[in-house]
Amino acid sequence: MQSSEVQDKLTFEELLPVTDIDIRSLAEIYDEQDIYLSVYLPVSGRENEHLNRIFVDSRVSAIKKALDPEIRSEFEKTFEIAEFSIFDSPISGEKGRIIFASSKASFLHVYKLAVEPEQSFVLDTSPYLLPLARLRADYEDYGVLLVDSQEAKFTCIRSDIAEEKKHLSTDLMNKHKKGGWSQARFNHLRKGAIKSFLTEVAENAQGTCDQLQTKGLILAGPGEAKQQLMELMPQEMQHKVLGVIDVPIDIPRDELVEAGNAVLQETRQSESRDAAEKLKSEILKGGLAAHGIEDVKAALEQARVNTLLILNDSSVAGWLCERCQNLQVSANPPEECDRCGGPASAVDIVEELYELAQRSGAEVEFVEKEDFLDSDDVVGALLRY
Repeated sequence: MQSSEVQDKLTFEELLPVTDIDIRSLAEIYDEQDIYLSVYLPVSGRENEHLNRIFVDSRVSAIKKALDPEIRSEFEKTFEIAEFSIFDSPISGEKGRIIFASSKASFLHVYKLAVEPEQSFVLDTSPYLLPLARLRADYEDYGVLLVDSQEAKFTCIRSDIAEEKKHLSTDLMNKHKKGGWSQARFNHLRKGAIKSFLTEVAENAQGTCDQLQTKGLILAGPGEAKQQLMELMPQEMQHKVLGVIDVPIDIPRDELVEAGNAVLQETRQSESRDAAEKLKSEILKGGLAAHGIEDVKAALEQARVNTLLILNDSSVAGWLCERCQNLQVSANPPEECDRCGGPASAVDIVEELYELAQRSGAEVEFVEKEDFLDSDDVVGALLRY
């Protein structure tokens, strides 16, 4: 099968923010057999090109050896439709690539990213989404408002792609001319002009944030203008400010992204710690919480989970019957489901719980080991009821 015969084909020729990938729709896809290939690769530089070929060849060989002849044939067809997209040269600015493919389902989705995923090459009953979920957690959309007393630039940063959305400026007389106004009157008028300008900036920033639906806003720039701007913002807008940083007004775009990402990372870590602390508190008082795979799985199946907490980089071996959705922890899957007799496929339990969360509309937080969850209880849940 050639890629031109693929019916559900989605290939982006420009860099795509990870938040634009419809992960919920991908979570709805599954089959009774292992027919979906998921590939995550860092693609920038010749070294990655060489390492990717070695990695992919190794995984293809290993997967072929593990499959029975019928599924092996489907895998070979799937790899054929995905191979060009896997090894195609990166476009300008591309650092990572994600490919989901299935020959049987006539399905090929290719996403080119400005951020770098870890190598992964998985054949499963559905697209493998945990690496994408972790990227989305690390690279949420946010705005940076770069401001001084005369100029303001609103830049939206999406997966390290910086797009300037607004640029405002004002003309201020910076030197008092001899024979003109008194210095006191000049200073008073100048302060009034600055306040008027910053008020306009605050109004524009609120409208832009609402329109773009960003996670929040970082105030950046030299001097005191950003603090004055903060004071002029309505309280609702102040709550969206993730941080305030001192940078030059002419800071290069890549340095602005780096500084903004550092603030975002601190915010993410704080939110994860808060969620883990809330989970701990609810468990201790017997409140709306579940922990451990079995309890969390049951709550997800009943659509009772408000927030699923996952220990970062965790993985648990198990099996799933795609016919009846029987999900069990086990290092050795049976030949058939003990509930309905359907085919049992080896899965990562954490991946399956994440997909259940997506299907039921639950939020997901990735937390670190020191934030309460551990290798014995890799998942927890804050419940709706």
